[in-house]
Amino acid sequence: MAHLIGAENLSVAFVTRTILDSVSLGIEEGDRIGVVGRNGDGKSTLLRLLAQRTTPDSGRVTKRRDVSVGYLDQSDVLDGDLDVGRAIVGDQADHEWASNPRIRDVMGGLVSEVDWHARVSSLSGGQKRRVALAKLLIADDDVIMLDEPTNHLDVEGVAWLARHLRQRWRANEGGMLVVTHDRWFLDEVCNHTWEVHDGVVDDFEGGYAAYVLARAERDRMAAVVESKRVQLVKKELAWLRRGAPARTAKPKFRIEAANELIADVPEPRDSLALSRMAMSRLGKDVLDLEDVSLTINDGEGRERELFDRITLRLAPGQRLGLVGVNGSGKTTLLRLLNGDVRPTSGKYKRGKTVRTAVLSQEVRELDDVRDSRVIEVIESEKRVFAVGGKEVSAGQLVEQLGFTNEKQWTRVSELSGGERRRLQLLRLLVGEPNVLMLDEPTNDLDTDTLSAIEDVLDGWPGTLVVVSHDRYLLERVTDSQMALLGDGRLRDLPGGVDQYLELRTAAGPLTATAAAASPAVSGGSTGSSSEAELRQARKDLARIERQITRVDTQKGKLQQQMNDAGARPDADFGHIAEINGRLQELQAEIEGLEAQWMEAAEVVGE
Repeated sequence: MAHLIGAENLSVAFVTRTILDSVSLGIEEGDRIGVVGRNGDGKSTLLRLLAQRTTPDSGRVTKRRDVSVGYLDQSDVLDGDLDVGRAIVGDQADHEWASNPRIRDVMGGLVSEVDWHARVSSLSGGQKRRVALAKLLIADDDVIMLDEPTNHLDVEGVAWLARHLRQRWRANEGGMLVVTHDRWFLDEVCNHTWEVHDGVVDDFEGGYAAYVLARAERDRMAAVVESKRVQLVKKELAWLRRGAPARTAKPKFRIEAANELIADVPEPRDSLALSRMAMSRLGKDVLDLEDVSLTINDGEGRERELFDRITLRLAPGQRLGLVGVNGSGKTTLLRLLNGDVRPTSGKYKRGKTVRTAVLSQEVRELDDVRDSRVIEVIESEKRVFAVGGKEVSAGQLVEQLGFTNEKQWTRVSELSGGERRRLQLLRLLVGEPNVLMLDEPTNDLDTDTLSAIEDVLDGWPGTLVVVSHDRYLLERVTDSQMALLGDGRLRDLPGGVDQYLELRTAAGPLTATAAAASPAVSGGSTGSSSEAELRQARKDLARIERQITRVDTQKGKLQQQMNDAGARPDADFGHIAEINGRLQELQAEIEGLEAQWMEAAEVVGE
């Protein structure tokens, strides 16, 4: 492979802390590199150095003379006085850029729903991010460097971007370097992973799943398998191996080594035990929305029906993930469930023992303790906390989520955005709610912190509702998913996020993100299928959907039986275990039907 960019003995220090210490590395043709590491360890600094946007204290960066580099910064660097069209394509006439298929694809995938004539300064943060990304991707650069490109993108936008990057170059051409906390995205687009830590950069072959295995093996060989960090790595590896077969089926992921490493690791969650605990804390009733409609003002004097007779009943211990396009009402739905918004029509019911806690996107709840220190904020709520059946002190819990002994005495006002989000989540948890609602919890967090948060949530005995564009997190911490489709409806997703993307793609005309189909859809065989095959596939889809509905109804009835049995003072846990066994059988049957549905959908192209 041809050499594109090289770095030799890079060193960077801030005050008394060394960020990079004599680091040497390079980017070759065909490299698709994901950069991971803790917040503050130098990921963005490394990108800026390699893009020659800043200079090191010592060492040098070189690139081949004919290599062009495109760079997406985390911060907003667009000229706010320009309109959207000029900000993206400059002075090109419409017929000039429209004749280029790559530019058309980028426009359709990112900004078709953004007003072409609007001033950049009037756009939302998410729209500005899409415009900046579009401006970068329409260029024909040899190397592109992306710093948190998935920030502000919804699930469809992330999927579209992954597809675009996979198809942008042939396998042995171009180079890409991306910093992101989105682990699904890393697995989709990267063939190498760089871990930045303690002033060095370690190179791992493969995407995120392969990196997790390799890091665990490295730490085991260093005789630190029993350390806290490795236990988190092993637990996440167990999830990757058992709960995400599509990822672990890749040849680069060494199955035998993974099985040996995780042989003694329990499942991430004991669902039955958590369900028992949740029922004892919550009783039978949690939060119910029945035939709820909500009309809102769109800000321009017009009324819009956001929800149209939706029904959602949360059960004790339920772990629900919510997805949907921007503006479909995900945050508003959380506010309805919390009782902060009253529906226009329909019923809202709240259990008598329910105690809710909501992690908002802005984390403004910490403003009232901005002068307090991290450990003081947590200890003011509670000094001892139960995690996974064990009692830990507030200091231990704070450390588990990445606040070192030194950092625990930092004032809240001095924390970064990611640190504030971590602290507020801890603050909510130690308040012992029995219903926890998280609105985009992954914003500003690194992959290690996300793993630690997932570990805490695994042992949390309550009802959990998560709104996130991070499909890895949704699959990891929730057991079921639902979608707001933007038409006022709320729909179950037995096929998970992939099914949601298929539904959006099949919804009609191509929108800004409708091209973000999963590989199963975008690689479908519609074009080569005969009419007879298509007719049969459509019949199969209808039949399978009826079967899924029937089995899902049976599952719902059994779930209610288990909830009722567990709520009785003289609960027969042997009987509950029998019901749970039948539930697992029905779930396996549903998963088999979903696999059949996916095969038929590939033929139909739905």
